[in-house]
Amino acid sequence: MARYTGPKRRLSRREGLALFAKDAKALEKKGAVPPGQHGLGRRRRLSEYGVQLREKQKAKRIFGLLEKQFKRYYEEASKVKGATGLSLLQSLETRLDNVVYRLGFAKSRSGARQMVSHGHIKVDGKKAAIPSFKVKPQQTIEISEDMRDNTQVKKSLEESTTLPEWLERKATVGKVLRSPNREEMEQSVDEQLIVEFYSR
Repeated sequence: MARYTGPKRRLSRREGLALFAKDAKALEKKGAVPPGQHGLGRRRRLSEYGVQLREKQKAKRIFGLLEKQFKRYYEEASKVKGATGLSLLQSLETRLDNVVYRLGFAKSRSGARQMVSHGHIKVDGKKAAIPSFKVKPQQTIEISEDMRDNTQVKKSLEESTTLPEWLERKATVGKVLRSPNREEMEQSVDEQLIVEFYSR
């Protein structure tokens, strides 16, 4: 299963946004200086293509996907009737690893991905170990018995307060009530720029 294993803070600096929870304080302290030895000295005005590319890269990195996988999501979304950008975001938001993160079972998407791939999550009572599994409305997601007393899981559940309205949670069991609306999905992504990038 392919995934990015390089330095994460470098990605946040490249996008000028805290893509991962631990990067927020570091970016506040030092500012969003691009990676590389020249830092701010190399910053130039982006072309229209550059803006679209950066938006696509940002979305890809937020959801922890590689290029080939992200492009496949776009191609599938383009075949669905309706707005392509909205379909793309809905597909990304309803991935099992993202739903686990949104339910507050893990502090980050990468942590949620690890929980899923290690077999600690059940969907409708059956073990699901594929992070890209698409969760459908009315399906239940729960933490396996052997992980319910895990310190990190308990801490994450205590710290998570508000859930998006398309999800509900009781203790260590969550449920997808319906497909998410645009305002309930990732707000830092402009999906129209991604559609424009792939429509060139």
